[in-house]
Amino acid sequence: MTPFRAWPDPRPPGLPPPTASAPYADELRRLIIAHKENARYALARPLGGVLATTVLSALGEGRGVWLCPVPSARRTVRQRGHDPLRRITKAAVRTLRRQGIDARLADALRLVRRPDDQAGLSAERRTANLAGAFAARSRWAERLTDQPVLLVDDVITTGSTLAEACRALESDRIPVLGCAVIAATRRYSASGS
Repeated sequence: MTPFRAWPDPRPPGLPPPTASAPYADELRRLIIAHKENARYALARPLGGVLATTVLSALGEGRGVWLCPVPSARRTVRQRGHDPLRRITKAAVRTLRRQGIDARLADALRLVRRPDDQAGLSAERRTANLAGAFAARSRWAERLTDQPVLLVDDVITTGSTLAEACRALESDRIPVLGCAVIAATRRYSASGS
């Protein structure tokens, strides 16, 4: 897999540069769903390896990074029996550290309002649905000031979730370098235009 810039089309305002490892299709799609929905915990390690490759591409020449996963609703985590993205992010951190990158997990976001289900919503409706859904955890503001921070998620569709998460961090003066995701749906423009 060769990571690529995965700008959604249309691009939501405030979205930092998103990097994905592959299109959300075929075997990768099945692996993400099996880990997320069927609690196939062992898949966190290979998916974390894919995410680590994406992080390296998004990071460029940097040697240190804080990875901030987009949080899931507590109810969703309880229903699944685990927090898939956090598990994958932890695996990515371990992989990156073995490669000499000073990677760390930053649980700097919290969900303050549970948005409606996003399935079937247009890009504009997703943006409206997510407005104000996230907030930065204040104890992270000082720690992450002037640090390289990447938002991470499993899949980027319209980019609305990542744009809102970025807004929440930056409103607390936590600058976001970019986004790293495992996969991108076909709603992207690889050219970045």
